[in-house]
Amino acid sequence: MWRYLKAAFLAGVDVPGLGHLPVNAMMAAAFGIVGFAEPALWLLGLGVEASVLFALTTNERFRKVVDSRHLESFDQDAESKRRALITTLPPELQRRLIELTRVCGQVTEVNQQTDEFLVETNRDALQRLEWVYLKLLVARNNLTSMRAAEPEGTLSARVADLESGLGSPSTSESLRQSKVATLAILKERLANVHRRKETLDEIDSDLARIEAQVQLLLENAAMQGKPTTISSDIELACNLASSHLYGDSGAAIADLDQTFTKKITE
Repeated sequence: MWRYLKAAFLAGVDVPGLGHLPVNAMMAAAFGIVGFAEPALWLLGLGVEASVLFALTTNERFRKVVDSRHLESFDQDAESKRRALITTLPPELQRRLIELTRVCGQVTEVNQQTDEFLVETNRDALQRLEWVYLKLLVARNNLTSMRAAEPEGTLSARVADLESGLGSPSTSESLRQSKVATLAILKERLANVHRRKETLDEIDSDLARIEAQVQLLLENAAMQGKPTTISSDIELACNLASSHLYGDSGAAIADLDQTFTKKITE
């Protein structure tokens, strides 16, 4: 309701050379100024303004215009943020996204032959799949850029050497304690390497699954000639809710997720 009230208060006309003139707000300001000379005009102005706001906010056509402008603004802002995320990806990952978007576009073109509601529903579902795919690409890029200073083999060898040296009778207690602490650190680093590799495997599997699913959607739509409702619900191996996956892009991902959810529920 606040969105409609704000739009109604700022309602006006576009004047060449002057731009948009908020006639309603200007009228309210005029009543406020002249009211200092004649206080009764404040009450009159309040009544007029209340009538105008009520008439506009309850007008179905006016509400549709406001909703349309709101969605247009949302789409432009979201697209700008999405493109900023894409620019953070290396060329090979950008190419994968471009290819998926191309196939999704083909699916939408095939679906044009059906009713408008199904076309819009399927377009939204494909957009959600593309968004999940982009998040997976951002997560993959972040993890691959965080390579360990030492490869897994080197870390494993250092762990084995330390473990074998702990049993030496010539090792002093202080040296032994230092080696034990170092061993714990190396094991934790090795565990991080293993977790990172496992997460990358999950991401690669999810990326391949989405690519295969979109290709299947295109094939089914082309062969059957009768598009069906597309579902964007997909059970991923990777937990994309973990904000640490995205590194410096985490805030942008969270913001777009929130905005995207808001658009769906409105």
